[in-house]
Amino acid sequence: MPRNAASNNHRSNNHHRAKPPLAGTLDKQLLYEASVQAVEADVAFFNRVSRRHRGHPVRTYTEDFCGTAVMAASFVKDHPERRAWGIDLHRPTLDWCRRYCFPVLGKDVERLTLIQGDVMKAPRPRVELTTALNFSYSVFKTRDVMRSYFKHVRSSLVDGGIFILDAFGGTETMGELRESRRIPPTTNFDGRRTPSFTYIWEQELFNTIDHHIVCHIGFKFRDGSRRERAFSYDWRLWTLPELQELLIEAGFGSTEVYMEGWDEKEDEADGIFKRRKIFDNQEGWISYVVGYC
Repeated sequence: MPRNAASNNHRSNNHHRAKPPLAGTLDKQLLYEASVQAVEADVAFFNRVSRRHRGHPVRTYTEDFCGTAVMAASFVKDHPERRAWGIDLHRPTLDWCRRYCFPVLGKDVERLTLIQGDVMKAPRPRVELTTALNFSYSVFKTRDVMRSYFKHVRSSLVDGGIFILDAFGGTETMGELRESRRIPPTTNFDGRRTPSFTYIWEQELFNTIDHHIVCHIGFKFRDGSRRERAFSYDWRLWTLPELQELLIEAGFGSTEVYMEGWDEKEDEADGIFKRRKIFDNQEGWISYVVGYC
């Protein structure tokens, strides 16, 4: 074989060298943000509820179980007079926020404080709003413990303060389940892009006696690679009446439930949450539960 032909063949082989699988290269925190969180929509909902209850958007906020604290960072970035705190046990995830979210905030980072600690014990600032989203509070599995947590939150809220949880349920939540949803290309809070991928929600176990539920989140990518069980959860599936009753027992003055509607034409959730007193059960639903001081 002529020397130049061998050289060309060598370059061709290098050119077509296989790329590493996406499952091993993409940041799982970005994938979670793109597929699970709806930061802008959540902050808009906070503003909507606080305007209705307090007459103006809240200025001080604590994000319990904050993880990467993208919500708290977005809250601060949304208005120059806002202050936020994020509380989480997991130091590496808080460090992820410091690495990727803090630079986005620039000098505004002075208005965001991260606290590594237990949400049941960590010292709390007095704020107008606290949230526990992505069903994170479900790690508490008894009424006594949940009531204690709600009391701890209540004690840190100012008069007229607001506590927002989200909840999920429906006929398909009480059993084993594996479903997927396509996620389009996304620009995340820190400006990095995630390509399109498939989000996988798996319910491995459900015990109808005590509502113990074990769930996982996984991801599948266009190159065929997968990241199974990137996140796992060992929870109790709480019902809406239980959460509202426990909020009142913990000292909140009133509660409301906002249910997400369904677009029959598109056969998917419409992303619009409305206050409801009556709501027919569905295969699956998402709601906000709001406690008012």
